[in-house]
Amino acid sequence: MKLFGSYTSPFARHVRIALSESQLPFEFIETSFDDSAEQSPTKKVPFLKDGNITLSDSTSILRYIREKSGVLFLTDIMQLELYCLINTLADSTINLVILEKNGLDTQTNTYCIRQAARIQDGLDNLNHRQLSKDNMDIDSYWRLACFLDYGLFRNAFDLKGRQHLQALLDNARLDSLFKLTEPPR
Repeated sequence: MKLFGSYTSPFARHVRIALSESQLPFEFIETSFDDSAEQSPTKKVPFLKDGNITLSDSTSILRYIREKSGVLFLTDIMQLELYCLINTLADSTINLVILEKNGLDTQTNTYCIRQAARIQDGLDNLNHRQLSKDNMDIDSYWRLACFLDYGLFRNAFDLKGRQHLQALLDNARLDSLFKLTEPPR
């Protein structure tokens, strides 16, 4: 099994954690922005190749890993809704980071302003829920922890005044798999 991704992608990081948890043998192949555009039909990372199976989205990859290791994947509708909310915020954050990197003034672009508001409102909503590893599905938990760490790593947002999210991230940072998959600083 080969997982293609970047060390900074929160989606690839979550998949790397799930693969390590499953103890399935895999090879991680660091893939650049340009390489992913050539190798993946979605032109993004992560993507996975396992024999004649190719999966191009982290959610289908996670389901594949969980099923292959005999673990259920997001069977509760409210945990799935939470997971989807986190995905939406992560996609918006990554898009803004990439647009800024490419020179777009995200502070004056109407679309970008809406994305930034989505991120802030979503973070407030998540903080209000007082989430922790104890009241979340494991994949919702890892998705949130990876997203929060990415946002702070890229200086895309902060967690000031969001003590519940900060506590969740602090707890995740104590986990050996989370430490093992940390992006290079």
